[in-house]
Amino acid sequence: MRRRILQSILAVVILTALLLGLPLMYTAWLWVEDFTRDDLQRRLDRMASEILSQEGDRGMVEGDLDIGSLRLAIPQDGRLVVVFPTPEDAASRVDIGEAFVSRPLVESLSMGTSGSLRLEVPSDDMRSLQKQAVGAVGLVVLASILAGTAIAVLTAKRLADPLQDVARRAARLAEGDFRPDPTRHGIAELDRVSEVLDSATVEIAGRLQREHSLVADVSHQLRSRLTAVRLRLDELSTHSDPDVVGEAEEAMAQVDRLTLAIDELVRSSRSDGAAGAEDVSIIAELTGVVGEWQPNFIDAGRTLELKGDAALKASVTGSRLREAVSVLVDNALSHGGGKCTVSVRLIPALDTAERRREPLVCVEVSDEGNGVSNELAPHIFDRGFSGAGSTGVGLALARALVEADGGRLELQRRRPALFSAFLPAFREPAASAVPRTREPR
Repeated sequence: MRRRILQSILAVVILTALLLGLPLMYTAWLWVEDFTRDDLQRRLDRMASEILSQEGDRGMVEGDLDIGSLRLAIPQDGRLVVVFPTPEDAASRVDIGEAFVSRPLVESLSMGTSGSLRLEVPSDDMRSLQKQAVGAVGLVVLASILAGTAIAVLTAKRLADPLQDVARRAARLAEGDFRPDPTRHGIAELDRVSEVLDSATVEIAGRLQREHSLVADVSHQLRSRLTAVRLRLDELSTHSDPDVVGEAEEAMAQVDRLTLAIDELVRSSRSDGAAGAEDVSIIAELTGVVGEWQPNFIDAGRTLELKGDAALKASVTGSRLREAVSVLVDNALSHGGGKCTVSVRLIPALDTAERRREPLVCVEVSDEGNGVSNELAPHIFDRGFSGAGSTGVGLALARALVEADGGRLELQRRRPALFSAFLPAFREPAASAVPRTREPR
């Protein structure tokens, strides 16, 4: 930013100096020439007065022309040509001064019908003065540019450093550092931004504290209720009827998965997103999800299929992945139609001059239903927005879970619907890397 500010100010300073300096140099050049010619013209006027004073009553110079006073008015190395009337010749001529003048600057003056003066002087002195005048103006322009550069450097520093401080403070705020910063920079607008950031840190910290407390209270209440339900189901597991025992055990498994999901959501709200990520086999993780939802699809007269390379691994948190894909499968069951397919494929790395991308594992969930309408598609991941009367939380939650592990969830195709989760692919660790403990299932 400092460089851009400096370049902008310097461009304005240089452009202004050139727009003013060049015409001023040209004006100085012409002014020296005009001054020199005016001086010659004044000399000619004095010479004409001297010659007129020697004319008689008939307007002619009678006798020899007194050139002594005329010689004194001629500049050094100059030449004067006098044409004047006499009784013997109406156009007598007298040359005074140098016989030849190189590169002359000429001025002339007419005296009546038959008299004239022509003064020639070397132009070298005038050219030297013109160059000196242009040089002086150039020095002034250069000095103004140097002064503008100094001001530009100071201004850029005064503007860029506070902006960088504010940007760093905003970055710390995004990272969860809510400490107020009393630093002010003496710039009213930036100081106002700092004051707003101070107010925002207090408000955000308070809101996060309230949300964490609410999450803790809700999770505690849910765990208590789930524990009570599991105890009841545990009693049913001792029933004499094998069908009742089977249903009870399946219900207990659902309760355990729900408890794990609640714990994962609470942990995600309190910790860094990818803190629990590990290298997991995607097919192995999703096999249980597909098996869990398979009966629901069979009851609806539909099929659910999982396909892909079982060797593909991604650096994700298994419980988050399972919960996110469960949301997508549930969405396909509730709002889609026909066969639902969960496929896993590898997107190779890309390394070109224009773009560089790490390898990704893509998990796609598609069905054969009517898809997503054009009105709903732009808002399908917005929390609380639903086009089918649901809560509008599921897809927003799925995207949050995928993004928590450094991935992204997108609606790749509207009709029929195709959701794609792009996950960071597993890479072989270095030999010195410490193996990580796998997440308990």
